[in-house]
Amino acid sequence: MNELTDRLVANVGIDKATAEKAVGIILAFLKKEGPPERVQGLIDSLPGAEALIEAQQRGGGMFDMGGVMGVGTKLMGAGLSMAQVQSVTKEIIAYTREKAGDEAIGEIVAAIPGLSQFV
Repeated sequence: MNELTDRLVANVGIDKATAEKAVGIILAFLKKEGPPERVQGLIDSLPGAEALIEAQQRGGGMFDMGGVMGVGTKLMGAGLSMAQVQSVTKEIIAYTREKAGDEAIGEIVAAIPGLSQFV
């Protein structure tokens, strides 16, 4: 996960801790909302991903809503601006396309209502 978080630090201009939170939030969202077999294959291809997901799932609370709006709220709660949310999402999707392939990521994005407008 260091490669991805370092990429977020360099390309989005956020600190490493925030990058790790953002990756965990987005991957947890994909795991919850996406096609299970495709998302698990993606997570398995990203060493350290499961630990970041688990760290974010321990959170929760009154703002623990689902869907694209819920993940956006969580990302902004982690300190990202709306522009950074969009940049982080695009970077994570681009990175996962490199690791898991266009077809797998395309299926995941297509299966989650509203996600395509952010990637």
